[in-house]
Amino acid sequence: MSEGSDRRARKKAATRALVLATAQRLFDERGFEAVTIADIADTADVAVQTVFNHFPTKEDLFFTGRTPWVDSPAEAVRRRPVGTEPLAALRPAIVAEAERHIAALTDPAHRRMVTTMAASPALQAYERELVDQARARLDAALVEAWSDADGGPRPRDVDLTAALVAGTWVAAVRTVVAESREPLPEPDQVPERASAAASLIDQVLGNLEVALDGDRLLGAG
Repeated sequence: MSEGSDRRARKKAATRALVLATAQRLFDERGFEAVTIADIADTADVAVQTVFNHFPTKEDLFFTGRTPWVDSPAEAVRRRPVGTEPLAALRPAIVAEAERHIAALTDPAHRRMVTTMAASPALQAYERELVDQARARLDAALVEAWSDADGGPRPRDVDLTAALVAGTWVAAVRTVVAESREPLPEPDQVPERASAAASLIDQVLGNLEVALDGDRLLGAG
């Protein structure tokens, strides 16, 4: 990369970071619905088109950097140690991610994010889209893992089992997490709530796994 190209890349990254930080600060201060793209551009001293060049929608501005849980279930399957069953890697990873998400409610910035979401139907709808993305990515990762299994245990119906696991597990976690932040707990209540939620999720996912095995969907093909 030439020096000029490197400089342009740094400038582009700096502008993107400025726009993102400005938007998220304004959302915290005024609420999501009250802030426009024009407000963000004016406060960051950039053109409106510059904002759209980096972020397609206002919802993207709100959620960028705040949703590791969209990719983490699929990544837990793809990056599992050699010889580890996909679900054996998935369950502790997804439980830990949910516990971290709830435990973050002690952080004022995370609390403001959750409060802003609760007041915005548009953000709630977009979060549901993100949940569906997490489900679809996990589905694909499970199909990939089981299809590539070299002589190891695999479901009798890979596509069906992957869809069932992704759909039920993500929905179960989403439900517990959503209930754990409604109403928003006081900071000193958060650790207990996060621990209880993690235990419940682990139990529910364990029961779902047993049910799948009981129906022989997880039996060797």
